[in-house]
Amino acid sequence: MQNKGLIKLFAFLFGLVSIYQLSYTFITAKVEKDAALFATSAVSPSEEDYVAKREGVEAIYLDSIGANPILGYTSYDDAKKKELNKGLDLKGGINVTLQISVKDILKGLADNTKNPIFNKALADADVASKDSDETYIDLFFEAFDNIKGDAKLASPDIFANKGLSDEINFQMTDDEVKPIIRRKIDESVVSAFEVLRERIDGFGVTQPNIQREGNSGRILVELPGARDIARAQDLLSSTAQLEFWETYEPGNQSLINFFIQANDRLKTLVEDTEEDAVVKEESEIDSLLSDVTQDSLDVATERNPLFEKLQLSGPGFAVGIAAIKDTAEIGSYLRMPEVRRLLPADVQFTKFLWERPTKDSEVASLYALKSNRDNTPRISGDVVSDARDQFDQFNRPAVGMDMNVKGAKLWEKLTSEANLNNTGIAIVLDNKVYTAPGVSQVGGISGGSSEITGTFTVNETKDIANVLRAGKLPASAEIIDSFVVGPSLGQEAIDSGFMSFLIAMVFVLLWMVFYYGKAGIFADIALSFNIVLIFGVLASLGAVLTLPGIAGIVLTIGMSVDANVLIFERIKEELAKGKGKGQAISDGFSNALSSILDANITTGLTAIILLIFGSGPIKGFATTLIIGILTSLFTAIFVTRLLVDWYISGKGRTLDFSTAITKNLFKNLNINFLSKRKISYVLSFILVAVGLFSLFTQGLDEGVDFVGGRNYQIRFVNPVSPSEITNELSDALGSASAKTFGDANQIMVTTKYKVDVQGTEVDDEILGILYTSLQKYLPDGATYEDFIPGGTNGDIGVLKYRKVGPTIADDIKKNALWAIFGSLAIVFLYILLRFRKWQYSLGAVVAVFHDVLIVLGIFSLTSKVMPFSMEVDQAFIAAILTVIGYSLNDTVVVFDRIREMVSEHGWKGGDNINNALNSTLSRTLNTSLTTLVVLLSIFVFGGESLRGFMFAMIIGVIVGTYSSLFIATPVMFDTLRSKISGEKKD
Repeated sequence: MQNKGLIKLFAFLFGLVSIYQLSYTFITAKVEKDAALFATSAVSPSEEDYVAKREGVEAIYLDSIGANPILGYTSYDDAKKKELNKGLDLKGGINVTLQISVKDILKGLADNTKNPIFNKALADADVASKDSDETYIDLFFEAFDNIKGDAKLASPDIFANKGLSDEINFQMTDDEVKPIIRRKIDESVVSAFEVLRERIDGFGVTQPNIQREGNSGRILVELPGARDIARAQDLLSSTAQLEFWETYEPGNQSLINFFIQANDRLKTLVEDTEEDAVVKEESEIDSLLSDVTQDSLDVATERNPLFEKLQLSGPGFAVGIAAIKDTAEIGSYLRMPEVRRLLPADVQFTKFLWERPTKDSEVASLYALKSNRDNTPRISGDVVSDARDQFDQFNRPAVGMDMNVKGAKLWEKLTSEANLNNTGIAIVLDNKVYTAPGVSQVGGISGGSSEITGTFTVNETKDIANVLRAGKLPASAEIIDSFVVGPSLGQEAIDSGFMSFLIAMVFVLLWMVFYYGKAGIFADIALSFNIVLIFGVLASLGAVLTLPGIAGIVLTIGMSVDANVLIFERIKEELAKGKGKGQAISDGFSNALSSILDANITTGLTAIILLIFGSGPIKGFATTLIIGILTSLFTAIFVTRLLVDWYISGKGRTLDFSTAITKNLFKNLNINFLSKRKISYVLSFILVAVGLFSLFTQGLDEGVDFVGGRNYQIRFVNPVSPSEITNELSDALGSASAKTFGDANQIMVTTKYKVDVQGTEVDDEILGILYTSLQKYLPDGATYEDFIPGGTNGDIGVLKYRKVGPTIADDIKKNALWAIFGSLAIVFLYILLRFRKWQYSLGAVVAVFHDVLIVLGIFSLTSKVMPFSMEVDQAFIAAILTVIGYSLNDTVVVFDRIREMVSEHGWKGGDNINNALNSTLSRTLNTSLTTLVVLLSIFVFGGESLRGFMFAMIIGVIVGTYSSLFIATPVMFDTLRSKISGEKKD
């Protein structure tokens, strides 16, 4: 081997840099362990809310020592920025995909026009977007072109308005306007991206990740380690739409008359049900509401749809009070056109908004705000120049705001009028009234300073100030995909991932020594060095390590053995020809290189496809697989060679590439594989036919990734009955299913309840329903805070949940299909270029289709009987693509040997194909065995969430090994038959 010195230097430096990069991870782990021990000793578990208190003590401890030097070259704060990033499934936290509303941006650019053609085009685009891959802006332009008639995008009441006058004029054609609007939308999405980045920076998590997803208007945000999930979701989805409105004076007679008439009108609009006639036992909420008297109303003797849920005369400047559970229904009543028409002329534009309820409150106040025909507030939040969290005069958390010059003048005028009219000023953030104080200062408040008060926590005031400083989003941001993992589940994933990694590593190391003797030791050293390099590269690139990523690394261990096996088997062949040790080693490495490169390139191509089309954890799997392939090539080809050459260069040293037990294994094999091809065709046809029948009749258990919905992993203390829980949750959620997920005390609940409705309120509602419905299965005294993810009790309750909207589910499904067919097409072309005959490509692709169909068929047949989740999701697609890569890896090695033998000795009617298969059988079975043991290790010890993923890969490896011998090669042989019978040599 040439340039040994250069390779040694490179390997040394590569290893040194990897160890240096990993040192930061070890340092932070040690410091954080010390901080956890300190917090544990400082806060007793007998204290109330001890988990949160310990987290606070940990944070103070880490902050106090953050800048202290460690080992003379770093500090905790510095090391934290450079440590190996852990994903949500290892650390806990939240991952969301936000969809910035292009519709809102278009309406803003058009200055909220009332133009009927513009608004009809928006409505048509809404409908089309549900079943189309095109972007919303393309659908809008298409819809506008279909109905525009003589209208133009550059009309004065569409885009040729005052706000866009510098760029769009009345004379411009639609084709000239469209690129300007596209650019404006892209600028708005960039603006939203920057606003979110500023908010996240103020949130306080380490190593946050935020990135745009192409031109789709989607933004991916990952907050590993975030404990307060609800707070994080509010921070991300809040548009920070701050508004100041004037309320009506208390006891406004026009409003009272409106509510009386509305109640009467609703009697004919709302259908009676038998349930309404049942006298309900007075609840705590009813008791609270009954304290508010209505002397002028007699609502006891007949049904009153509105007054049964709303009590007039709320506190302060509120017009009423209601149970929080009834606010949505009351709001729908007040928005009915038949009801809105009853508003008297002097209050006809009234805007009704609910207050932001305090924590643990069961009631909320309703406010009536003075509005106008355009529904615009007196002052909007864009006049706020600064915001900060502070404490009010009663030492309660509050938010202070400063306004610019324009805002200060408007604020003084508004507060002066409120003082004269005896009205309040409602401070509204994202359509929730945070506070509505009166104004006692005659002449109004000058200077432009104001304060938002209420029943806030310190974190809430920090977040409100943070979003106000960062500014409002240019459009609403809907959470269309979210993935939440509790911290306790993350630690379990680390433990299980490490266990599977350790067991797989030990087996592979022992097996190589058992099979190849001293040579196996050198392979083990190279393999161990390979693991260091993989983690070092991950740390230096800032890549995120996920549980599927660990699976990718463990799989790399199994597959990296393949290169060493190929080399050692070729060396044994060269030795069998009578060559000397040095020459046999040199020729063995050279002759194996072609097969090694072909096998790893085909696997690498499928990994790249995964990286392009996958998302979240799947990208983590693909990243580690690609890095593992590259480092495996380096260590097998160069590091193992260095070690072997070093050893045989010593005097009197001998190196056998086998042991006494394995020396004669697979020698002199003469199996006629091709003669058995008809049997294999029939067997495969039966397996594929049964699988297809099951797929068409029974289908697959599609997960929420592909159909939309929510799923919740919930753990209890004692075993529970999934069918019993399914029945109870179906009553509460309309549709729900529960399956055992791992141990008998753990279930996975899936529901499509309000899957089309956006907003964190629905997430909170479902968590509340789950807690209420499942409370009897929880330990006595278990609270809602114990139950929610990241709550005070990490051993029970919701450990993880996923929400996928229907739109993104369709996108995921389409991307999955593109990934599978894309990988097949690319590999077909690669094999065609490499082997110069389409018959080789056909054989490989037929074998891959065969393998995929059998895996799908087995999943369909066994999905209802397996004691673990068999849902088809993104992880399953990753497994399918990995199976494709593995099957091709094996097939390419076989084809490579066939090509080599045929080029030297001719086809000989197919005899040399059999010889090639026999000569590679040792490598095929060796690699398959080590890979299977590695996969079984992950399957048993790697955690419940990976079990279905691993099962698919185990089946795939078994079927892939079979197909390379009995499907790919026979298909290639049969399609080349005329050439084989007519030629002696290729």
